Amino acid sequence: MVVAQYVIVVESGSDVTPDLCERYGIVRVPMHVTIGDEVLDDGSISPLEIYSRCNEMGVLPKTSGCSPADFADVFDRIHAEQPGAQIIHLAYSAATTCSYQSALIAAEGRDYVHSIDTKFVSVGQSWIAQETAKFIEANPDATVEEVLTFAERASERVLLGFVPTDLAFLKAGGRLSNMAFLGAHLLKIKPCIEVTGGTFVATKKFRGSMLKASKAFLDHMVSHGDIDYSWVGLAYSVGLSDELRHDMAAYARELGFEDVTWTQVGGVISSHCGPTAFGAILLKRA
Repeated sequence: MVVAQYVIVVESGSDVTPDLCERYGIVRVPMHVTIGDEVLDDGSISPLEIYSRCNEMGVLPKTSGCSPADFADVFDRIHAEQPGAQIIHLAYSAATTCSYQSALIAAEGRDYVHSIDTKFVSVGQSWIAQETAKFIEANPDATVEEVLTFAERASERVLLGFVPTDLAFLKAGGRLSNMAFLGAHLLKIKPCIEVTGGTFVATKKFRGSMLKASKAFLDHMVSHGDIDYSWVGLAYSVGLSDELRHDMAAYARELGFEDVTWTQVGGVISSHCGPTAFGAILLKRA
């Protein structure tokens, strides 16, 4: 764990892994998952259990962001443990949740807290946090402004999207900005959902098997152009088969990606995309 003049804070919906938190001293603030009338901290229940309980109750999960009190508790704990540290909050997309605004409220009177909206979620937000941590590690004397500028520029490189198998989860959470684009009768078609300007937007529709749709999705993401092929981050929710994961890693390498990593998404993102979803983060060249 790196002890530095900075501590990076993210929401649990960033899907920053425990290993990365340990490596870079990143602190996660739990978001919340609602099942029926019960509100749970993200991370206190596994995605598989979320799906199981929702199936038993005949409901779909909903999510909510961190409250000002959630952030205040974390900010105060960090400040007590490292009173000289500046806290850099790299926020989950403000267009999709209240977390960024909650952090700004919690930061009042705490001049050691600095927040920016990454405009991304899940593995997109995670990559921005990880790269910012690397920047701080390589530049321990960087100013707050330099750290925030780096994070903002990093976010400009991110392309993020996913393919859910069932839009009912996004519909229940009200997270898709253009649900009418697909229409209720098209729910069996596998859509491409991209994070654009901080919001979830349906951009393409794919037919066929999940493997066929996942390949078409990755082709579509690559078609944005100016891609950095040194790395691609693939993501999945509970239920996606090992066989499909193997085939998609091989396909990513066929497309020219040198390094392929996988992340299983946590409770908040699982509540949005549903089981057996496939996603990816690609990077534009710096």
